[in-house]
Amino acid sequence: MTLVMEKLADMAANQDLDCDDLLELNQFDGLFFPSRYYDLLRGRKVLPVWEAKCEFMDSVINHQLVIIGGTVKTGQSTQVWCAEFCLSMQYQNGMVVCTQIHQQSAVELALRVADEMDVNIGHEVGYRIPHQTCCSTDTVLYCTDDVLIREIMSDPLLKQYGVVVIDQAQERTVSTDLLLGLLKGMLHMRPELRLVILTTPYSLDKMLCHYGPVPLIQLEAPWPSEVVYGTGKSGVKDYLCSTLQLAMEIHQTQTQGDIVAFLATEQSCKLLSIPWGKGQPGIAICPQPEGNLPLPMEEEHSRCRKVFLTCGPTEHLFWALHSIHFIIDAGVQKRYICSHYLYFTNSIIIRPISKSQAECRKQLIGQKGKCFCLYLEATSFPTESVPHILESDITSTVLFLKPMEIAGLGQCDFIDRPDPEGLMQALEELDYLAALDNHGNLSEIGVIMSELPLEPQMAKTMLASCEFDCVSEVQTLLLAALQTADAVRAELAEILKRLELPVSSPAFSSKINMLNIKRALLAGFFMQIKDIDGEGNYFMLTHKHVAQIHPLSGYGKLKFLFIIFCVMYRFVPMAPQYFFYNFPPSESKEVLQHIIEHSSAAPCKGKREPQIQNNSTHEEQSYERCVIQ
Repeated sequence: MTLVMEKLADMAANQDLDCDDLLELNQFDGLFFPSRYYDLLRGRKVLPVWEAKCEFMDSVINHQLVIIGGTVKTGQSTQVWCAEFCLSMQYQNGMVVCTQIHQQSAVELALRVADEMDVNIGHEVGYRIPHQTCCSTDTVLYCTDDVLIREIMSDPLLKQYGVVVIDQAQERTVSTDLLLGLLKGMLHMRPELRLVILTTPYSLDKMLCHYGPVPLIQLEAPWPSEVVYGTGKSGVKDYLCSTLQLAMEIHQTQTQGDIVAFLATEQSCKLLSIPWGKGQPGIAICPQPEGNLPLPMEEEHSRCRKVFLTCGPTEHLFWALHSIHFIIDAGVQKRYICSHYLYFTNSIIIRPISKSQAECRKQLIGQKGKCFCLYLEATSFPTESVPHILESDITSTVLFLKPMEIAGLGQCDFIDRPDPEGLMQALEELDYLAALDNHGNLSEIGVIMSELPLEPQMAKTMLASCEFDCVSEVQTLLLAALQTADAVRAELAEILKRLELPVSSPAFSSKINMLNIKRALLAGFFMQIKDIDGEGNYFMLTHKHVAQIHPLSGYGKLKFLFIIFCVMYRFVPMAPQYFFYNFPPSESKEVLQHIIEHSSAAPCKGKREPQIQNNSTHEEQSYERCVIQ
């Protein structure tokens, strides 16, 4: 025993730790901590968040809501004090759940926290992302925003959780804003619930304005050693060439350190990958798809200098890569914008990043490297990015909120409420999909659609496949990626079984099977059909705008006209209210009227078929919904 104590004393002397600390038991599993735990502990103690531990614990004990403002490298996402708080309460009020925007962020953080707590992943600490679960009932859970939203459907008050942590709240995704609005209502209904919001300093004013006077903890991150800005009157114009030149200069002059280049689009990443693809010894190019963490390098590239090419709001994906010494920031980002005036159309625009993003990118390297900003130092960035809920298609959000008992769409306390035009577009789309009844509530089909973890159009397609006996085939067609094929199919099959919907055996060899698959797809995606004239123009039915097919499109005029005519000939009866209310008076409309009157496909309920006069415009027409609806 004496020898053991002497050895522990030597270890304490080498690690600046007390001997008593080395004999401490892990309060989560009752075992002694290994030496690795103390190595990680020394690193945690130098993080800015460590100094705020006592303040944080006092705030969580005495208040329902705590807001922490900090950036990357402050340690706010990895600390486990919420778990200690729940443990002190003997888990009477539930466990801890921490949300992330990116799936791989949830996995990486869970692994890191489990390592810091010296516990096994999947037991005391775990994660849950779409199509993958690694957790138990008594787990500090890391999950994506979408996963927690789906959980609210079955547990509206999240009674199994005592603390909910919303990380990266400054990104203001649709799911994040929805969670923040719903949780604000839950705090009034569950006084024992605790909500912790992690954001950046630039978002604090907006959060405090929304939540009122609540405890605020601000963390100061170490400033990067050097920041180099662009020169000239307007900074760097061709950021692709400048990025390539800077990266090559760093590679030739610096002995070590990886590089991260924040570009605007994935196309930019692909273009920059070409010059580096071959003939550059000692360098490995890593184009990162938006929202994915850096992939592990192959063994032959482990000693190479890595250049990560990324786009989108991916600053938090590189927080754990200590090998990064250089940042190249173009100062622009790609955003997907859903037009609330051109129905069912989306645009991709390039706009400046926010101040919050700019500072996060500078602080990724801490004090060990250099950040090259391709814009001027005096460049004025918006304080925050535009909330996604103001620019995105919120049809899925409306479909989710409709059956909610604790908060309807009007009662959810959004930080920024969706535009009325976006809300009307979402309701109109759900009505076309037969998800709403005559009173604006969810129909029977709408209730089933809300249970499926799919976009509304895909959910309608899935339900239509049950009627057309092609469930197995459509399950395959609706995969997000081939890598997750089995998981997606298994999840959809389980939900269909729980809802007691008919599931047919696959029959790919049958001719009628292919027709039925098309019918199922058209049942959900009929709003993508456009009327095309003989000159290659297509008419957007819902808002009467004219557009053209891209010159490089593989669809020829005649071929495309033939496809659209065949599709509408067979499937217009599926949604007559959509096509005939929006179709302009034309020869095509007369042909379609003739088809509806004489076609035997997809008979409607009731005795009357929809009668549309040739000279009608937008007046109300009586019709009956078809069987598929």
